[in-house]
Amino acid sequence: MIMQTLTLDIQDNFIQEFLTIIENHKDKIQLKKDKNLEYDPYFYHRQEQLQQDIKDIDNGKIQMLSQQQYDTEMNHFMEELKSKYAH
Repeated sequence: MIMQTLTLDIQDNFIQEFLTIIENHKDKIQLKKDKNLEYDPYFYHRQEQLQQDIKDIDNGKIQMLSQQQYDTEMNHFMEELKSKYAH
């Protein structure tokens, strides 16, 4: 038997009613919890954003810093904050 996979977003206050509705069709429907979403509710959004970031780096839209560049810029930024808010 061939099955298709769908992702549903169900309002919390409707979940019990939804489960009751599909109960009569449990021989045709399999419910599975997505482990990725159990650990991180934004997993797929973050994955999509990461793919976009990689694409932006590859096409030169944004620049990826080396660890040394990042450390230098963060140190500079922290020094600016210290001097700005030093009393």
